Amino acid sequence: MTEITADLLLHAYSQGIFPMGESADSAEIFWVDPELRGIFPLDHFHVPSRLARTIRKQPFEIRIDTAFRDVMMGCAETVPQTERDNTWINDTILDRYCELFDRGYAHSVECWQEGKLVGGLYGVAIGGAFCGESMFHKVSDASKVALVYLVARLKKAGYSLLDTQFITDHLEKFGAVEIPRMEYKARLARALELEPDFYSLPEDCSPDTILQLVTQTS
Repeated sequence: MTEITADLLLHAYSQGIFPMGESADSAEIFWVDPELRGIFPLDHFHVPSRLARTIRKQPFEIRIDTAFRDVMMGCAETVPQTERDNTWINDTILDRYCELFDRGYAHSVECWQEGKLVGGLYGVAIGGAFCGESMFHKVSDASKVALVYLVARLKKAGYSLLDTQFITDHLEKFGAVEIPRMEYKARLARALELEPDFYSLPEDCSPDTILQLVTQTS
């Protein structure tokens, strides 16, 4: 089996392919290129009214890229919104994505409460595409709030594609849709021509600014 390296991961993502581990206890990796791909159209992201009220109350401190490995480990422990009996985040996946993070190609959006990490998400950023990998929560709504803050950040920076890999009922509530493989790859090719700045949105933005960014259209 070909050794999984950070460079190989970047090449795979640029082709619309992503890896998954067979299980946390297995070193085996397989590559996935779905016939139907889940994405969030960034101009049509939906924030449920109850979640918007929660965001305005600011129950979490939102941090960016301060605990990437811990977010991955949180995702590995909980595996939310999936039907898999086991996590796909094995040691190889964990180490390689942390290497991508060190090189600036992966990011985490984190929800903190009383000094503890209580939820978040992570993904791979390449060109103007953000490929969401997984999310978790230990406190109600933490992963949902992280997702809203991610979308605001991507829209502010000028990203054009937010990949969710697969669709779940949970993600559909926020506006996620499925598109054919070839349409995804065409959108990806256009996104790769962009050079957005993931850090262009200040971390201390008000909740109203975040919600305004998320709901505005181009």
